[in-house]
Amino acid sequence: MGLLSSLLPRRSRDRSTDRRGALELLATFGGAPALSGPPVDPAAAEQDQDRRINRPTAPRRGHTEPAGGWSPVDATARVPVYQATTGEIGGLFPLLAANGVPAVGARMGYDVLSGGAFYCHPIEWLLRGIATNPNIVIFGEPGRGKSSTVVALVLRMMLFSIKTLISGDVKGEYTPLLRALGITPIALGRGSSARLNALDLGPLAARWDTWSLERQREELAGVLGRWTTLLAALAETQGYSPTVTDELVLATVLRRLVGAADGYTRLRPITIPDVARELADPDDTLWADARFAGRRQFLDHTRLITDALANLVTGPLAGLFDEPTNFELDWDAPIQSMDLSLLRSRGDQAIAVALTCLGSWSSMITDLQDDGDVRVVVRDEVWRQMRLGLRAVHAVDSDLRLSRAERKIQLLVMHKPSDLLSVGAAGSQEVAIAKDLLALCSTRILLGQSTRVADELATELALTEREQDVAGGWAMERRGRALWKIENNPGYKVQTVLSSVEMRVFDTNAQLRAPSPGTPGSTAGGAAAAG
Repeated sequence: MGLLSSLLPRRSRDRSTDRRGALELLATFGGAPALSGPPVDPAAAEQDQDRRINRPTAPRRGHTEPAGGWSPVDATARVPVYQATTGEIGGLFPLLAANGVPAVGARMGYDVLSGGAFYCHPIEWLLRGIATNPNIVIFGEPGRGKSSTVVALVLRMMLFSIKTLISGDVKGEYTPLLRALGITPIALGRGSSARLNALDLGPLAARWDTWSLERQREELAGVLGRWTTLLAALAETQGYSPTVTDELVLATVLRRLVGAADGYTRLRPITIPDVARELADPDDTLWADARFAGRRQFLDHTRLITDALANLVTGPLAGLFDEPTNFELDWDAPIQSMDLSLLRSRGDQAIAVALTCLGSWSSMITDLQDDGDVRVVVRDEVWRQMRLGLRAVHAVDSDLRLSRAERKIQLLVMHKPSDLLSVGAAGSQEVAIAKDLLALCSTRILLGQSTRVADELATELALTEREQDVAGGWAMERRGRALWKIENNPGYKVQTVLSSVEMRVFDTNAQLRAPSPGTPGSTAGGAAAAG
């Protein structure tokens, strides 16, 4: 009752005595703003106020006379101008907000500056001139929500008929999503019977007879070129850098083995061991077609690349990429994944070689799809692949440059910018090209980072001081917070929002939790580590 009695005198006061103008409000909240305009005489202002109060109310549509509308203003009069910061003026104009992205695509969460929903659709951004390419790169420390952000994006883009290919799931983080959708991922490695031929013909063999001779030559030339680049990159992983002559020999061998030398009548499946055997035991036609003086000269020149390819057959990847493919991908499924988590026991180089083989294979397979669909190609820990050498870096660079023509959204997942510096020696061509890859990704998603890494991001991506503070400060306070930077536009402070079902499926810490009494110890296909 005491509180109510204290409020009664204020409510009974004359409201006209409590009115405050805009100038007084701004002076109270945030300091007195700068005022420009003619000096105001207090006595004249009070007299003018009395005239306004005592004059008759104008009709709803104003007086029926010239310049007698609602609020006629003399254009020649000098009107006072008030200046203040957006933080101070926000009390008078609470609907002030930054320009948002188009409300189309995957609804990721909300923009904390405007309070509105934040949508992501790289293709629409490209078509509307917001971005110059559809590629995305995402940075973030472990546990900041990289994996959940990626999975939320690809899951919600399925509503717009955009399919996804996980080109090498190194930690098995995407397997729970596939299982939740009723899809069985392809697992490669220890205990798995799945085999992938890195030189698989894929849809090329099934459609060969339906194409004209000109189309056959065009498609086969592209496939042979991709295979030659792959074999040269794999040889580079063994410490040997192939020469131009080596690449010519590889192209000649591939053309002979696949049956192109027979007049394009049929195609024969080939494997890496077939290539190694052909190089080790060439016939007279092969070394003559490769323009060598004799068999001995051919063997001496190709010995190193022959041994490099043979090591792939007998090394840690034996049996994985040197046998015919024994599975088929369902290209009508909304998502497919190659799970490499079983390869971790074979070392980093084995994973890097597997990522290289998968990258080349998946690129060829998706290139030959005639469904016209747009696909998201997720390349997790792509820096592992680029560590293999210059040709591996060139392969990633080429895929990013051709994303628009091939209707793909390349999504690179990394921890920090210095990952790109580890692909070669300081000042090397590999490092120079790898750093330029960021310019081929119009959309940059920056989750929480330490101060040192935030400084690196600010340098590499030309962030403003405030954007740098967002990545190194605000985004570190909660999982899923990120600075979304699209081209050179101001960054968006976005909080990703997950539903209860998504939080359960995307739980990358599931294996770290103790099982509840009466429940199984782990979920099949659960992710290994926080993203």
